[in-house]
Amino acid sequence: MPDADGPAGFIDEALQYESSWERAEDYERRHGDHLEYYGASVGAVRGTLRNAQRRYPGLGHDDVTALASELWSRPVFERRLAAAVLLQSSVRLLRSSDLTRIEGFLRSAHLPDLVDPLAVDVVGPLLLRLRGQDAVRAHAVLERWAAADDPWLRRAAVLAHLPAFRTGEGDGASFRRIVHLVSGAHQGRVSTVEDAVALVRASGAG
Repeated sequence: MPDADGPAGFIDEALQYESSWERAEDYERRHGDHLEYYGASVGAVRGTLRNAQRRYPGLGHDDVTALASELWSRPVFERRLAAAVLLQSSVRLLRSSDLTRIEGFLRSAHLPDLVDPLAVDVVGPLLLRLRGQDAVRAHAVLERWAAADDPWLRRAAVLAHLPAFRTGEGDGASFRRIVHLVSGAHQGRVSTVEDAVALVRASGAG
C-alpha cells in the first residue's frame, strides 16, 4: 500500500476524491476491463500532479522515477496516467538509463492513452536533449523497440520521433531506419503501428 503521508498516497487519495462512477464506466467501455478506473478526468489527473508537486517541492531524479514506478505499480488507469504526466513534467531530470523503466511501463500499458504520452511527451523530448554516447545508447534502445514483437513498443519507437519533426529537428534517416525495423518485425504491419507511422510522416518525416 502507498505511504499515506507520501506523494503517491496524496495523489491516489486525490484521484479517488475526483472519481465519478459514470466516467469510470465510460473508461471501461473505451479501454477494456484489464484496468481499474477511478473515474477521474484527465484534467483532474493533471491538476492533482500540479498540487502534488507544490506539496512536495524539490523532487529529484530518484524521487520522480520511484514515484512514477509506485504510481504505475497498481493497474489503475488514472494512477498510470498520473505517472506519465509526472514524467512529462520532469523530463529535464531523466537520463538515457531511464528508458529501461519506461520500457516496462510501455509493455504493460496496452492503450494509446498511456503509450502515446510516454512516447511523444517523455521519450521524444528526452531524445532531443541527449548528446554523445547517451544519445547513441538511446537510439539503440529505440531500434530494439522497433524490432520487438510487442506492437506498443513499436508504436512508441515511431512516435518518439514526432517531437523532433514538429520542431524541425527530425532525422529522416533515423526515422526511415525505425520504419524499416518496424516493417520487418513479427506482425509489423498492424494498425496500432501503421497509424503512428502515418502521423509522423504527416509531420514532415520522409
